[in-house]
Amino acid sequence: MAPDQKCYDFIKSLESFKTTAYKDSAGVWTIGYGTIKYQDQSPVNAGDVITPEKAEALIEWEVNLKCKTVDGATANVPLTQNQYNALVSFAYNEGSGALLSSTLLKQVKANPSDPNIRASFMIWDKAHVDGKLVEVAGLKNRRSSEADLYFS
Repeated sequence: MAPDQKCYDFIKSLESFKTTAYKDSAGVWTIGYGTIKYQDQSPVNAGDVITPEKAEALIEWEVNLKCKTVDGATANVPLTQNQYNALVSFAYNEGSGALLSSTLLKQVKANPSDPNIRASFMIWDKAHVDGKLVEVAGLKNRRSSEADLYFS
């Protein structure tokens, strides 16, 4: 499968667009549409500035990387486009490693229609803040939106 425009629009709607680097809820330097590193793998740093065009190139690059992860992990799983897009969004936000090691992926692979998948999205509503794992309202809302997309 491949991400459609709805996938990009969905991710953009969940990420705030910023031309100047800022710290996200977990204290990680972020820029553009939630990007934490550039194509050369260098991290976003304080003071970095980006153009809208560069942000578009970065989101396309990163979504394509996450798609490779989702494609490899779900090669024999019959997914709908919305299910695929929701998994790509999850990987974009939490990282490929998180998806690959998640109960969420195990459930999707076992039965992509399992209603318990919604709860597995919702487990991922926390971030490390000041050394503690805390629930983050923005992540809770994002996971709910991803689960809604997955089951739509």
